[in-house]
Amino acid sequence: MKVNIKKLNEKAIIPTYGSDFSAGADLYACIDEDLCIRAGETVLVKTGLAIEIPFGYGGFIYARSGLASKRGLAPANKVGVVDCDYRGEVMVALHNHSLVDQTIVPCERIAQLVIAPYLKADFCLVEDLTDTARGEGGFGSTGRK
Repeated sequence: MKVNIKKLNEKAIIPTYGSDFSAGADLYACIDEDLCIRAGETVLVKTGLAIEIPFGYGGFIYARSGLASKRGLAPANKVGVVDCDYRGEVMVALHNHSLVDQTIVPCERIAQLVIAPYLKADFCLVEDLTDTARGEGGFGSTGRK
């Protein structure tokens, strides 16, 4: 699938895949100097890119597993969403979940972008829903014996 991308900053790095079978493409920090993210703080980190996500698809921004597990840095909203009609700069709201300040350096990989199809729902108000064996059980109810 071809995806149009525009550099808003000449230093921006086009997303890259770590392997032939990677679902997510790495997004890079487009910053001029080191950026300190204090413990418990959220900072918007620019990528310097605008992306034209194809109609019927969304761009979903996920944490990079190493950055999240080793340094506590992950998207503040857990999964960022880039809608197919958005044409502004892609930014990552990076949150420091750790107890120590963390530093992002220029051109560091900060998150990953997964482009995936979505279905738009036509929500229909009804009086009753169909019955299932699970019913109203939630929050771990399917794992209990």
